[in-house]
Amino acid sequence: MLSFDEAAARVTAPGQPMEIVDKTIDDVTYKVFKNAPPTLRAVFATARGRGDQTFLVYEGERWSFRDVMTHVDALGASLVEHFGVKKGDRVAIAMRNLPEWVISFAATLSVGAISVSLNAWWTEDEIAYAIEDSGASVVLADPERVARMTETCKRLGVKVIAVRSADDAGVSGVVERYEDVVELGNPLPKVAIDPEDDATILYTSGTTGVPKGAVSPHRAVIQALMAFGCRQFIELARTDGPPAQPTAPAYPPTLILAVPLFHVTGCIPVMLSSFASGMKLVIMYRWDAEKALQLIESERVTTFVGVPTQSWDLIESPNFHTYDTSSLASIAGGGAPAPPTLVRRVDEEFGGGRPAIGYGMTETNAYGPGNSGDDYVSHPSSAGRVVPIMQIEVRDGDDHSVPTGQRGEICFKGPNLIRGYWNRPAETAETIVKGWLRSGDIGYLDADGFIYVEDRAKDIVLRGGENIYSAEVEATIYEHPAVYEAAVFGVPDPRLGEEVAAAVVLKPGATLGAEELQEYVRKRLAPFKVPSLITFSPQQLPRSATGKILKREIRTSLYPDPTAAG
Repeated sequence: MLSFDEAAARVTAPGQPMEIVDKTIDDVTYKVFKNAPPTLRAVFATARGRGDQTFLVYEGERWSFRDVMTHVDALGASLVEHFGVKKGDRVAIAMRNLPEWVISFAATLSVGAISVSLNAWWTEDEIAYAIEDSGASVVLADPERVARMTETCKRLGVKVIAVRSADDAGVSGVVERYEDVVELGNPLPKVAIDPEDDATILYTSGTTGVPKGAVSPHRAVIQALMAFGCRQFIELARTDGPPAQPTAPAYPPTLILAVPLFHVTGCIPVMLSSFASGMKLVIMYRWDAEKALQLIESERVTTFVGVPTQSWDLIESPNFHTYDTSSLASIAGGGAPAPPTLVRRVDEEFGGGRPAIGYGMTETNAYGPGNSGDDYVSHPSSAGRVVPIMQIEVRDGDDHSVPTGQRGEICFKGPNLIRGYWNRPAETAETIVKGWLRSGDIGYLDADGFIYVEDRAKDIVLRGGENIYSAEVEATIYEHPAVYEAAVFGVPDPRLGEEVAAAVVLKPGATLGAEELQEYVRKRLAPFKVPSLITFSPQQLPRSATGKILKREIRTSLYPDPTAAG
């Protein structure tokens, strides 16, 4: 069996499909895949040769590659000819997991526009902020999201395309039905797109408590996409010999979409990987463990990708062992660390399926170190090893690389990084320095190159794969007239990874209950951001000499037992 490094060298050697070469971009030299397609329009074009092969499965619907591309072409034509979308314009997508999300994404990028992914869980105010911040001129949305954004779009003059809408008429000329503006059979307009043209904006937590748009050019998304495929080639090469002679799979490669498409994980390693490689993609509208098990069995799903919470939900289902999950070859996770116990249970209870995890970020287009199979079982606390196009270093406070085993901030360099944050040059300059991304995560590398993530320098709560910035929740709590001060932080949770907790001090004479405060926050923020654990303190919260609230001290005092949140 080849070592990881030996296999990586073989797979990426000169003459191989995954050959890696040096390329200088904006005065920074990266390692890139030499044979990468130039743009995502070229990636989507590969689907045209797959004809009637099944691509998307959604509820009772089965969409072939031909069906999807027919809609992509027609929607692209409508965006350009009916809505006047030009190269570089922003087109937002606000919907739950639907075939039309996939179509909207591909059509938008194929005409040179920038896709803006909106979190479907956001409230009306949160959606309004992102639409205005991105400067989107058109939004494609499902009925629930249309209801949340109509007033905002009327105010801003933004056009809305409603998918799966039963309404026959628009609202003051703002909302039009997909069926009324997309004429099947229309060809995709010809647009010249460059690899360095912007392709996507995905919103992530910002230092001010409001989301910031992470912007990626076509090149970055494609390099990340190819890197996921390269990782599979490496693992095959370690066990099956040269990548040109892999063992035929027992079942046709099939992915199940169990995470939102507006997340980088659902968009790139799941949806785009299926698009590029010709895999069948089984779409779940919302997460339900029982439904997922049914689909795994009926569609012979070979790869599951989700947050660790979802793998836990599958195993804990009372009917887990009544379903045939033997088609699964990989049960992968990301977005949050997986407890070692979960790694062991996945390896033991899924039959032939092996556990896997990836350590990526929105800023890396989901790609980063990975861990799987025997390596993961033997190193269950590690996020894995660095991968071919990416460099990784652990640095101290002076931005110097630290020795093996020493803790510091994890930093990444690679052609898959975002180019920066939308209209935020200061935050871009702070996060990306000379081609290196400061992750905000604290960890260390061992002698074998495995990375261990131990803490986060950024004050973010990771709940079930959702990033929750505490400043945003605190700002909302502070708006309540009874609140004097508040601190929001994450505490360990055995199922979700972390749960949102808040310590609150009330103003003298004020009264407020936990449920009342939760309802107050719920009306202003998405449900997953609402603290489930609220403690009212009779005295001022502990502070440092500079006046900063000591959240770690509060957390340790209130929840000394790691299982307390469960």
